[in-house]
Amino acid sequence: MQVLTIPVTPFMQNARFITCEVTGKSAVIDPGGDPDKLLSVIAEHSLKVDAILLTHGHLDHVGAADILRDKLNVKIIGPHKDELFWFDALPMQAQMFGFAPKETFLPDNWLESGDTVQVGEIRLEVLFCPGHTPGHIVFYEQSAKTVIVGDVLFKGGIGRTDFPKGNSAQLKESIKDKLFSLPEETLVLSGHGENTSIGHEKRTNPFMSGQYG
Repeated sequence: MQVLTIPVTPFMQNARFITCEVTGKSAVIDPGGDPDKLLSVIAEHSLKVDAILLTHGHLDHVGAADILRDKLNVKIIGPHKDELFWFDALPMQAQMFGFAPKETFLPDNWLESGDTVQVGEIRLEVLFCPGHTPGHIVFYEQSAKTVIVGDVLFKGGIGRTDFPKGNSAQLKESIKDKLFSLPEETLVLSGHGENTSIGHEKRTNPFMSGQYG
């Protein structure tokens, strides 16, 4: 699995293109904005984007999804249906985050815990990790030893829970039960900032001290 990371918007959100090295098929995960920039990357690298995948409904992660859907004629898949609140609130989010006005749109398909998404021969397992938002999911690729976590876990940090419907205890439980149960060598691709690993965060993340083992 090849991963191309393109930070977008003033929030420097990590939009990710994942590509199957066998079939050449790609997906874009969390296209949070700057659609022209993302379309230029697709053209420059001749990416065959088959789907748009979303971890949660915050505007800085979904802001370009509907535009790319129309341009590429692909489906928006995910997140969990409990994110409907945030999609309905997209106009409010645009005001709250200082983005340009944004109309409401919805994914084509919601995802549930235990679902899988295929991108060529890449098999993404869906893990339900609420807390930052009520319907947040992450995508785990076992063979690539990689998990794409949105805003659940960061290098040295965890997701904010001070937005509506955030829940700190639930977030920590998600990290402990779903993420910290993955192999320690698993690469963590977060929605903002640097990559990290499950083992590193288990040992050093100050927000999760004593939350495992």
